[in-house]
Amino acid sequence: MEDAPQFPDHWKKEEGVHAGWHDFFDLIIKNDHMATQSTAAPKAAQNSKLREFFIDQLQDIYWAEQKLVKTLPKLSEASHSPKLRQAFDSHLIETKNHVSRIEQAFSLMKEKAESKECPALKGIAKEGEEIIDETEDNTAQRDVGLIFAGQKAEHYEIATYGGLIQLAKDLGEPEVANLFLETLKEEKAADQKLTQLAESGINREAAQEMTA
Repeated sequence: MEDAPQFPDHWKKEEGVHAGWHDFFDLIIKNDHMATQSTAAPKAAQNSKLREFFIDQLQDIYWAEQKLVKTLPKLSEASHSPKLRQAFDSHLIETKNHVSRIEQAFSLMKEKAESKECPALKGIAKEGEEIIDETEDNTAQRDVGLIFAGQKAEHYEIATYGGLIQLAKDLGEPEVANLFLETLKEEKAADQKLTQLAESGINREAAQEMTA
C-alpha cells in the first residue's frame, strides 16, 4: 500500500496535526490561479473537438445552475434548522452569480448562451423533492436528507467546474478559467458549510428522533 501524502510542515496546526485535505485543495486552487495568470495556451480553433466538448459541458452546467435557482428556495422553505435555511438562501445568491458567470463565459467565447438538460442535476433535484415528500415537517431527519441532497449537487458542480477550468486553460481561454475558479471556491465553501451544519448537531438530533 502506498504511503499517505505528506503535507509540508507549515500546513500543520499548532497542536501538530496536519491541516488536512481542505488546505491541500485550497493550495491546488491557488496554484491553478497562478498558473492561469502566468501561462496560457494558444486559442483553439473554432471547430476544435475539444472546444465542441467544452461548449457542450458549458450548456449542461448552465441548465444545472438555472435548475438550482428554482430548487434552492424549495429546500430552504422545507428546512427545520434556521441555520440550514440561511445556508440555502445564501447559496441561492451565489448560484445566481454562477449563472451570470456562465453567460460571461459564453460571451467571451463568442457563443450564444444556450442550455441543455443536465440528467445528473435533474435527478438530484428530484431526489430532494422526494426527501421533502417522505419526511415529516420540522424534523432533523428532513434536514439530514436536505443536506444530503445539497451536497450531492455541490459535489457534481465541484467536479464539473474543476474539469471546465482545466479545459478552458487548454483552450487558451484564461479569462473563462478565472471566472470558474471563483465559482469553484464558492461551491467548495458551500459544501463545507453543509458538512459543518450536519456535524454541529443536526445528525445527532435526528438520531434521537423516534419512528412512529
